[in-house]
Amino acid sequence: MSAAGMIGCIGLGVMGEPICRNLVQKSGRRVIGFDTREAPLARLAAQGVCAAAGVAEVMREADFVFLSLPSGREVAALCAGAEGLPAQARRGQIIVDLGTSPPALARDLTERFAARGAGFADAPVARTRAAAERGELSVMVGAAPEIFAALRPLLENFATDITHCGPPGAGQVVKILNNMVLAETVVALSEALAIARGEGVDGALLFEALARGSADSFALRNHGMKALLPGEFPERAFSAVYARKDLGYALDLARAQGLPVAGAENAAQLLERAIAAGDGERYWPVLSRAFTRSR
Repeated sequence: MSAAGMIGCIGLGVMGEPICRNLVQKSGRRVIGFDTREAPLARLAAQGVCAAAGVAEVMREADFVFLSLPSGREVAALCAGAEGLPAQARRGQIIVDLGTSPPALARDLTERFAARGAGFADAPVARTRAAAERGELSVMVGAAPEIFAALRPLLENFATDITHCGPPGAGQVVKILNNMVLAETVVALSEALAIARGEGVDGALLFEALARGSADSFALRNHGMKALLPGEFPERAFSAVYARKDLGYALDLARAQGLPVAGAENAAQLLERAIAAGDGERYWPVLSRAFTRSR
């Protein structure tokens, strides 16, 4: 598989734009990008990214193509039909899905790209937009060993933690379960905060005490202290709609195995309530408002 050449980025949203910026600034390679919106293309052009006229140009020019799309639905659509990405792929090219998509899709795409002599990896990213800006994401990779070896030097431009989870689809499984556990933890923090405030205990004091005890976690120090405590749930962050989508993937995996996952079901219901209340585009810990609305 190719270990040199131009990098392509398709999808320049909340995570895709800073990932693309880190690639052009650190990789030492030429980078071409495409998005349906002009604003991120203009910002990245100032950093040296070449703006593509369309997906076909990215596939024609780049040896590595990174997809950063909202969900598996968009990935599947981009890869469908006679004009889809697999049909445009060439021998030695490597295509990478950085978003969270169903594991079955990753396995299917691996076979379809392989038929063209191209490689595929599912490499969903985790952590916040701020981490993406700093180049400190965590990446969970599902890929054949030779594909992973070719990708790793590029992943290191925007990630500080890179885990080879196994064959195609394994990266998606691990990322989906990461998000499931995170969502359930934020629900627990939301419950604790609502109870503490109802009892007259200061929320900041509660979270500081938890951080010094066995309940300490990344979720507490980030989602809890930076979003739940101040009640700040901005847009243009990982939204409630996206979080519900990822939980849906986890629930699908559990149901396929006949496993009851009450915690994940509860988190999904709270996210659905947040979306129904008009908070779907807000930062997903907004699900905590369900506890204040019920008072």
